[in-house]
Amino acid sequence: MKTYDTLAAVDLGSNSFRLEVARVAGDQLYPLDSLKETVRLAGGLGDDKRLDEATQERALACLQRFGERLRGLSPEAIRCVGTSALRVAKNADTFIRRAEAALGHPIEIVAGREEARLIYLGVAHSLPASPDRRLVVDIGGGSTEFIIGHGLKPHERESLHMGCVNFSQRYFAGGVVDKAALKTAEMAARVEVERIAKEFSRGNWQQAVGSSGTARALREILEQCGWSARGITADGLAQLRTQFIRAGHLDALDLPGLTRDRRPVIAGGFAIMAGLFAELDIEQMDVAETAMREGILYDLLGRFHRHDMREATVDEFMRRYHIDTRQAARVNQVAMKLLAASGGGDENDMRFLDWAARLHEIGLMVSHGGYHRHAGYILENADMPGFSRTDQARLALLARAQRGALTKLPAFAAGAVPDNDRLLVWVLRQAVILCRSRAEPHLPHVDAEAGSKRFRLTLPENWLERRPLTRRALEEEAVHWHAVGMKYVFG
Repeated sequence: MKTYDTLAAVDLGSNSFRLEVARVAGDQLYPLDSLKETVRLAGGLGDDKRLDEATQERALACLQRFGERLRGLSPEAIRCVGTSALRVAKNADTFIRRAEAALGHPIEIVAGREEARLIYLGVAHSLPASPDRRLVVDIGGGSTEFIIGHGLKPHERESLHMGCVNFSQRYFAGGVVDKAALKTAEMAARVEVERIAKEFSRGNWQQAVGSSGTARALREILEQCGWSARGITADGLAQLRTQFIRAGHLDALDLPGLTRDRRPVIAGGFAIMAGLFAELDIEQMDVAETAMREGILYDLLGRFHRHDMREATVDEFMRRYHIDTRQAARVNQVAMKLLAASGGGDENDMRFLDWAARLHEIGLMVSHGGYHRHAGYILENADMPGFSRTDQARLALLARAQRGALTKLPAFAAGAVPDNDRLLVWVLRQAVILCRSRAEPHLPHVDAEAGSKRFRLTLPENWLERRPLTRRALEEEAVHWHAVGMKYVFG
């Protein structure tokens, strides 16, 4: 695998968009450039959960500027990640297509627990080594992530749908901050946190650490006002609450450390922090200077240094679901041979085909009948550390399409499957058929051709004569491909 001396991460947060560029030196990263723009993506979500046009235009203008900074960097050394607002938005797919065009790079949407893992990775790399278990809390624009970990390894991860933007809109509309609104917002945060309190309360960790904008803003206010000697404290939050009530409106809130761009969302962020302090019995919280964007960079670095979390996840799933490793290896070997013979697929395609082949029977743990459908559901919906939603959707497509009628799959029926994914599906399906006996297929040579409208599979002479069941399966396979507009010839 290639290595790169410069990596870049784009974090499309629900409040701010951030770009981080870092230099690689061994297993360490050294910052080169950092850009931040307050976009407030979550603020553009209407009651119908659709991003309004004004917010989209603001986001696209930001991404065009980020795209200029990324020019000249290798595309493989750049990772762009979207979070809570894009998980929620019903028109996210349309926006992402426009955003990718503006940025010049693909954008992945990560699930909440994967966001939590990346946050912890970024925070843990900035903290001194410690034997303590740490609680890391990240209050974002649209969600709040909770992680308990030790060293660089997260153990517990959760994501709750509450953030400084959506709480500010919901409870402090127009900037009004009174005692009743604060009480309602803090109680709402406590109700959310109560769901995870058993796993994340103080008895489960020794140090609490906050990350991202809300935690840093609250620390600055408390320390500069003299209400905390270090970080965020319960007593400091109580004094800040008094100041909110006394001001009555955000415009009247004049506090050292409160920046202009943080002012509109500080009340929502405060209410969440105060609520989780109370519910998790936190007295003091340190604040890290790093967050998810650094986690994205370190995760990307790990992929290039043979520490790809996705590999570890696939291995764990194979163990957890008791996959027949010998059969998986047989299917994998044949699939790779067919892909190479077809002359198609790049390094990333090979990686996804490898994972799909190793996990294609994961659904057997649920049911033998229609196991491919169960496999697709698991791979699309399971918590898979290291995989984005985009990654999981691609794996799920390969798993669902490994057998049966292709017309039953909406993407195939609509002709919306990209050429490289269609090739991977064809390769995996043939490998599953050729290894159906669960024994070595003895294929010293196999040839394959793949075009936009045609597949051809050439097997060793007389190989099919001794395998009438396989011939019948291939005949049925040709019918399935014909139904979606592809000609399939074998022999």
